[in-house]
Amino acid sequence: MDDALRIAVVAPAWYPLPPRGYGGTELVVHLLHTELRRLGHEVTVFGAEGSAEGVTMLADAAWSQDLGGPAEMARQATYLARVYAAMAGQRFDVIHDHTGFEGLLLALQGGLAPVVVHTIHGELTEPMITFYKEVDQRARLCAISLSQAASAPDVKLAGIVHNAVELPTSPPSVGHERYLIEVARITPDKGQHLAVKVARRAGRKLILAGKVERSGEGMRYFEEQVEPYLSPTVEYYPNVAGAQKARLISRAAAGIFPLQWAEPFGLAMVECMVAGTPVLALRSGSTPELIEEGVTGFLAEDEEDLVEGANRLDEIDRVRCAAVARERFSPRHMAERYVNVYQRGSVEAEAFASPDGPPSAAVTIRRAVPTP
Repeated sequence: MDDALRIAVVAPAWYPLPPRGYGGTELVVHLLHTELRRLGHEVTVFGAEGSAEGVTMLADAAWSQDLGGPAEMARQATYLARVYAAMAGQRFDVIHDHTGFEGLLLALQGGLAPVVVHTIHGELTEPMITFYKEVDQRARLCAISLSQAASAPDVKLAGIVHNAVELPTSPPSVGHERYLIEVARITPDKGQHLAVKVARRAGRKLILAGKVERSGEGMRYFEEQVEPYLSPTVEYYPNVAGAQKARLISRAAAGIFPLQWAEPFGLAMVECMVAGTPVLALRSGSTPELIEEGVTGFLAEDEEDLVEGANRLDEIDRVRCAAVARERFSPRHMAERYVNVYQRGSVEAEAFASPDGPPSAAVTIRRAVPTP
């Protein structure tokens, strides 16, 4: 291949690029295709209605209401049918799919590009692992964290590429207020009830920012575990974005993420760190990869550790916190690693991506081979 590639990027159908609020995967895809173009590649992007210039919009904006509902599969199928109809007659060097197993299957069967790359954005359950094992010789699969990859050790990966976030244009503020903030959907998995306890014990105000899950469980959790504690010291924002979100994060003493599941990647944690706001999180899922102990935050084993971390926040140098995070999670860094996957077939594991040992101990990384 020439150095400049013709790349088709297929984003999820649910939110525009960039999203106006929620849409973590859409944000990552937006940053990726923007940076790929800056690197000189020819990029065709498919996404949802309302996206910025440079995106072929093939998913209706109203479909976002169907995410998680009975119409989700039909909407996804309709979007993908439109995407591959639009691709017909074109040739690409690479198709990079971000939609899930349905989009990956179409990319492999379409014969529109010699290289198909697929980023696994969600939790790896047994049915998904079985599917990926069927196609891992034909597609270049990328995990977003070592933790996610380790949950499927038999799946051959082209590499682990951490997500990027949009970097603030301003330097981190040394001054801040005393409150803690958790930016996350209101759901038991995110542990807002524990954040309330930790903030109270540490004598700090807490801001919770996130939509309530529409499921019955999500509503019950909010009504029973969060709403009764709302007060001048526990504030709730249903949705934050843009300048308001950036201001709340940058002025916080710390982000707090007492996650109750092994989350594959925590974009909100990284958004805090690049702003110079350290993170307090339970040691779970990807948190040991994302947080550098004593530099960008503190890892905790339980509630007691979280309270102790909240009392040690003055030990964190917020300028250094931002500098370290901005280097590790920049759009340029992410895009360059994906280009290695496109061109060479794989990308080497990053040293810091494995806090407890080499990635080879937990996952199989496809050996780099030249692209024909």
